[in-house]
Amino acid sequence: MISRHLIEKYNWNIPRYTSYPSLPHWEYGMLSKSMWFDSLGRWLKDDNRMSLYIHLPFCENLCTYCGCNKRITKNHSVELPYIEDIINEWHQTVRHLPRLPIIEEIHLGGGTPTFFSARHLERLINGIKNNAQLSERITMSFEAHPSSTSFDHLITLRDLGFDRISIGVQDVSPKVLHAIRRFQTEEEVEKVTFQAKALGYKSVNYDLIYGLPFQDQNDVTSTMDFLAKMKPDRIAYYSYAHVPWKSKGQRAFTEEDLPLGYEKYLLRQNGVERLSAMGYVHIGMDHFSLPGEELVLAKEHGTLHRNFMGYTVARNRITIGLGTSAISETPDMYVQNEKTVEDYQSCIHEGSWPVIKGHNLTSKDQEVKRILLDLICKGFTTWQKNDLMDHLAKDQIEVLQEMSDDGLCELVPDKLSITKKGEFFIRNICSLLDPYLNVNTKTESRFSQVV
Repeated sequence: MISRHLIEKYNWNIPRYTSYPSLPHWEYGMLSKSMWFDSLGRWLKDDNRMSLYIHLPFCENLCTYCGCNKRITKNHSVELPYIEDIINEWHQTVRHLPRLPIIEEIHLGGGTPTFFSARHLERLINGIKNNAQLSERITMSFEAHPSSTSFDHLITLRDLGFDRISIGVQDVSPKVLHAIRRFQTEEEVEKVTFQAKALGYKSVNYDLIYGLPFQDQNDVTSTMDFLAKMKPDRIAYYSYAHVPWKSKGQRAFTEEDLPLGYEKYLLRQNGVERLSAMGYVHIGMDHFSLPGEELVLAKEHGTLHRNFMGYTVARNRITIGLGTSAISETPDMYVQNEKTVEDYQSCIHEGSWPVIKGHNLTSKDQEVKRILLDLICKGFTTWQKNDLMDHLAKDQIEVLQEMSDDGLCELVPDKLSITKKGEFFIRNICSLLDPYLNVNTKTESRFSQVV
C-alpha cells in the first residue's frame, strides 16, 4: 500500500512511454519517403525479422472512455474497401524492401477488429501472406469486442494461425458499462472466452480499466470475482486517462463523475491485491500474467521486450504498421500514417506515401530509449562512468535521491533499480531521464496523470 502523501506528491502529468521520444515530441520536419525506406532497408539487410500491426478503426458504437483512433459506423460496406487498401499498402511497402521480410508477430488492433466479418479478415491475412514469409514461431493476436465476436470469427482466425485473443472487458458493472456506453454482458465475455479456449487458443487476455466514471470499490470487487471464475492467462489493468481535449467522447462525463487521486489509487490497489491473491505475476506497466506464461518466463530470463503493441517476447527491431494512424518503427526512425480514414485511403488510391508524421532518432534518442526499455522491462539499468546515463542521473540526482529516500528506487554509482513500491511510479522515474521534458512538464495537460 502506498501512502496518500506519495500519491499526491508524484501524481504528475507525464507520458505513458509507449514510445520514446513520446509522440508529442516527435520532430518530423526533416522526413521523407526515401529516408524511411532507406532506414527500413538498412536494418532489414542485417535482420529481416519484423512485427506487423494492422489498425482496423471501425466500431458500431462509441465507447465514451476510449482514446483510440476510431470511426463509428453501422455501415459494413466500408469493410472490403478498407481491407483492400491495407493489402495494397502492404504490397507498396514490400516493393521498396531489399528482401522479403519474415513476419514473427501480427496484431490486429482497433477500433474493433471483429467489426469486420470473418470472411473479410481471412481476405486480409491471406493478402498479407501472399507477399511475405511467416516465421515458424509466429505469434498472431487480435483485439475482440465480446458482443461482436462470433464463433465464425474465432474458428476462421484460428485456422489462419491466430492463437491469442485480447477481450475488452473494462468492468462488469452495469452501472459503469452504461456510463461508458459499452454494450456487453458477462455472458458474452464468458462465451467468447470458453469458445477460444475450446478451439485451442494459447492465451486469453482481458483488458480492464480502473478510474472509470461512477466506478467504486464494489465494482472493482465484482470484476475481480468474475476474473477469479474465468482465469484469463493475461490481464492488462489500465488507468483511465481522462483527456477530453483529445477524445471528444469523454465529454459525456466530467471529472466530478470520476474517482480521482488517492480514491482512484485505492481502486487499483483493490484490483492488484486480488490479482496477486489469484496468483497473477506483475509483468510491469499495468500488465499481469499467470505463472509459467511466456511473458513471466521472459521477465525471469531478462528477455522481455516492449513495443507499440505492449509487452512481448519478440525482440524484433522493426515494426510495420498498416492502416489509418498506424505507427511503424526501426531503431532510428518512427513514422505514423494519416489519422483519418478518408485521407489514408486517398493516399493508397493515388499510390502516395500515407505517412503524416514521424521522427528521426538521434544517437542520444536511441540511447535514452534503451535506458527506458531497461527500466520498463527489467526494472533496472546500468552504466559506465561518463556514459549518457551517468550524465542524466547526475542532472536529476536530487530528485532521484528524494525518490530513493521515499523507497521508490535504489541508486548507486553505476546502477538505478526500481523497487516494488516504485513500480507504480515507473513513469515518473522514466520522465526524469527524458531530455525532452522540462521543469514545467508535471503540470502539462497534454499528458495524462500517473494516477
